[in-house]
Amino acid sequence: MLDVKKIRKDFPMFTHPDRSNLVFLDNASTTFKPQCVIDAINLYYSTYTANSHRGDYDTCFKVDQKVDEVRNKVAKFVNANPNEVVFTSGATMSINLIAYGYAMKYLKAGDEIIIDEAEHASNTLPWFKVAEKTGAVIKFIPLDEKGCITKENLVKTLTNNTKIVALAAVTNVLGNKIDIKEFSKEVHKVGALFALDGAQSVPHSKTDFKDLDVDFLSFSGHKMLGPTGIGCLVAKYDLLDKMDSFLLGGGMNVTFSKDVSVELLNPPTKFEAGTLNIAGIIGLGAAIDYLNAIGLDNIEAHEKELKRYAIEKLSKLDDIEIYNKDSEAGIVTFNRKGIFSQDEATLLNYRKVAVRSGQHCAKMLNDYLGCAATLRASFYLYTSKEDIDYLYDVLKEKGDILDAYFN
Repeated sequence: MLDVKKIRKDFPMFTHPDRSNLVFLDNASTTFKPQCVIDAINLYYSTYTANSHRGDYDTCFKVDQKVDEVRNKVAKFVNANPNEVVFTSGATMSINLIAYGYAMKYLKAGDEIIIDEAEHASNTLPWFKVAEKTGAVIKFIPLDEKGCITKENLVKTLTNNTKIVALAAVTNVLGNKIDIKEFSKEVHKVGALFALDGAQSVPHSKTDFKDLDVDFLSFSGHKMLGPTGIGCLVAKYDLLDKMDSFLLGGGMNVTFSKDVSVELLNPPTKFEAGTLNIAGIIGLGAAIDYLNAIGLDNIEAHEKELKRYAIEKLSKLDDIEIYNKDSEAGIVTFNRKGIFSQDEATLLNYRKVAVRSGQHCAKMLNDYLGCAATLRASFYLYTSKEDIDYLYDVLKEKGDILDAYFN
């Protein structure tokens, strides 16, 4: 297990007097920021603010170097080439870039896009729009009894008309993982492309873009200790070269003229129109440094132990229904029998426990789960067994929901 007490000293949210008793179990939604990330952003704003690729002076050159430095860090972090890393606002924009930049351009009526009902809205709605605009067909891989996608069900769903398979490496509600490398082989056998949503995987375990052989990888900085509003699309260069730009504007073109001709820069710059989120990029670089110092293998092992411990503890409560006891990720999705999830979350908040309640942006999963909404507790490197003990104690005590509203 990680030394959580030592780690928490790096995070102002844990040392602030207004948050000293907070048990934060909503890391699948977003994560706290270590002081080094905050300092890196503040240093940019206070000592070398300038735009990127917009000036021929020292400060601007320093910013250019920082952007290139972080692009290289991201590439090394996921084992890709720097020219395969596009800065976006997050996983949602990255997936939309694939949908609008590639799928809208190349798919036609009758082509198949394969997803599943456990996907987040960000990996569902862009594909619905592609189907609407191109006449492509959305197909769903059946989930097994544990809400998992098996290789067998994937193969049964694939056909020679399949052009894109878009799946999460780890689903955000049940925390189920897929065998990415094996799935990639099967997808490529039928000549399709594999778009991997790494929002819930890249922050928690090592990702090897080249070895996994996926075609696209999307992830967000704010789920891996970085700032909000920054993320990446990592894609094979030949695909980036074929794709259309999602946004047009300054910084991504070589030239344009009155005859309405435009020449764009090469990838990845041709996708980065306008002023980049420079502070976000710098913060993301600092977050990657921090994660590397802790070690992704250590983080993954820590979360697995927390998940095992949490299932063991919460399973002792007869009125708590757990929906994902067997999944590997550090996510526990549950309900108190007979209690609406958001009422229970309000009571937990009253007792200083932060969990997420609702449908978690995976609204197609309702029928599978047999309920309208759930509670989700999710862990990260600064989560402790004491946090889980406290969650258990609060759930065991039950309490009156009206206390949360009127006290």
